[in-house]
Amino acid sequence: MVDALISYLDSVKSRDPAARSRWEVLLYPGVWALGFHRIAHWLFRGELYFAARLVNHVGRLVTAIDIHPGASIGRNLFIDHGFTVIGETAEIGDNVTIYQCVTLGGTNPADGVPGKRHPTICDNVIIGSGAQVLGPITVGVRARIGANSVVTKDVPEGATMVGIPARATLVAATEYQQGFMPYGTPCSERFDPATQQLEILRCEVETLRAKLAILSESTDADRRNRA
Repeated sequence: MVDALISYLDSVKSRDPAARSRWEVLLYPGVWALGFHRIAHWLFRGELYFAARLVNHVGRLVTAIDIHPGASIGRNLFIDHGFTVIGETAEIGDNVTIYQCVTLGGTNPADGVPGKRHPTICDNVIIGSGAQVLGPITVGVRARIGANSVVTKDVPEGATMVGIPARATLVAATEYQQGFMPYGTPCSERFDPATQQLEILRCEVETLRAKLAILSESTDADRRNRA
């Protein structure tokens, strides 16, 4: 157990340049929130729902992070700062990083898999500050969710999502998969928040061009058939 804790603290320290020691990481609210959740989840699986909720409320009071006892969380989750909400049927894989003020929330219970109201976050995903990931969707392995994005549809593996509603940026999936990238999006000028709207508009133009090409081919085919 001690080795597992040390490994977890080291995984957090490797993702946070402000951390100078394991002892400092041990004081992080995200670390405490995960500890409370492990206890609450164990009680929840044992159908001790009131006790699980009690632990959940204590953890939320102490850390300002609300993780429902039913949520399933893998190894090395790092919640940086706090004010995050994770719903009951959320599933989180290994080595996921979540920044402050993120919601893994639900939508209409009838939308998607019955009983599954919250997202599935695959391994090595990074979710930027203020992002909202809503509904029974899947965020693929090593995807990045940009700050303040609102995601309501499945995210492909390796994609970088920005905007409201979130759309994939015009970047090859392999270009930004070499290492950890803080805050979910590249910090270059090309992906500065001020220029993200331009990237979204470029995506829309490319989509419209593709649709126009298909329509043009269809029209030409109709003319040939009439001739």
